[in-house]
Amino acid sequence: MSSSSSERPFTLAVPQADLDFLRQKIELTRLPDELDGAGWAYGAPLADIKRLFARWKDGFDWRAAEAAINMLPMFTRDIDVDGFGTLNIHYVHQKSEVKNAVPLLFVHGWPGNFLEVRKILPLLTAASPEHPSFHVVAVSLPGFGFSEAPRQPGFGSKQYAEVVNKVMLSLGYEEYVYQGGDWGHIVGVYTVSYYGHKHVKAWLTNMLLTRRPSFSTHPLLYLWDLLPYDQKTREGMEHMNQFLKQGCGYWHEQATNPQTLGYSLADSPAGLLGWIYEKLVQWSDDYPWTDDEVLEWISIYWFSRAGPAASVRIYYEMTERYTKERLHDAKLDTVPVGVSRFPGEHYQVPKSWEHTLGRVVFRAEHPKGGHFAAFEQPEALVEDIRQMFGRGGGAYGVVPGKDGYA
Repeated sequence: MSSSSSERPFTLAVPQADLDFLRQKIELTRLPDELDGAGWAYGAPLADIKRLFARWKDGFDWRAAEAAINMLPMFTRDIDVDGFGTLNIHYVHQKSEVKNAVPLLFVHGWPGNFLEVRKILPLLTAASPEHPSFHVVAVSLPGFGFSEAPRQPGFGSKQYAEVVNKVMLSLGYEEYVYQGGDWGHIVGVYTVSYYGHKHVKAWLTNMLLTRRPSFSTHPLLYLWDLLPYDQKTREGMEHMNQFLKQGCGYWHEQATNPQTLGYSLADSPAGLLGWIYEKLVQWSDDYPWTDDEVLEWISIYWFSRAGPAASVRIYYEMTERYTKERLHDAKLDTVPVGVSRFPGEHYQVPKSWEHTLGRVVFRAEHPKGGHFAAFEQPEALVEDIRQMFGRGGGAYGVVPGKDGYA
């Protein structure tokens, strides 16, 4: 692991030439036609893309967005990855004024980015005698945002876990807790698998991608799962199965031929906008996205360090070109885990399955919220974190000497 001297403050400053090039690409774009009355049935509606394009070209103020992003305490640091050389990793690091705050690692997924932490950052770092406070680190995964991308094939679960763990160790957080959804959840599973107990003391997930209990690994859970599901569980599984049937085309493409898709994402603002905007809308729980929120999100991908094609390779590498399931190497342990359920999240598994993730010490079910919980329902997610790690919570005091209270 590289020494702490490699840390550098990071300021986002997109060259004007890159902004001019984007504007030129937008002006030269040829949009497709659309069937009459198609709406969302065939994907992102043409009217939405035209409106967003017009805003992106003439109304969206990237420099204002850039200035707001630069209000975050951002840094980069060199991380040595076994067998893959050194990667320069971007992250947000906001320390609480509470000296014994709990170190918390927040990890995003796709099509997310480090900005998902922005709304929860001031809430988590707030000092109070009523709830714990946290030192928060939000890393940009390799190939995402402003982190360097791997340069050779085979950068999989072990390497992603190694990177995020080494970021925390390099900051002096030998013991910490973890929160994530989407790939942040999957990377979390592997980080717990490799570094649980010694470094990761507990974690909270808001995406219940896990294994069905088997008789050989979880005999009691297997028998529990044989009981009839209640109506709510059946509805949740129907929601999940519908997504797996009609909402996973992107997954198959990104897990098998990411390079082919990458030509569109890297060269076409329309291709990138349509590909990600569709997920932002369809995966959230009626969240009222503003055009500027969407365009800021898409612009992070467009202006990303390695380009937008690099981010989708995680699907290929983590599944070995879809020949293995996403948790194939995970060795789930007894590390305390918390579960935050949001109704718009597409993975809605039975309660019995939760226990295959670890020792469940906290669970909450919310009436509103989707896949992007930290962005859609920041107060609800933060309250779950506070309850899980606060006094009386199932993971209170898991980081020795750091309970987070002022």
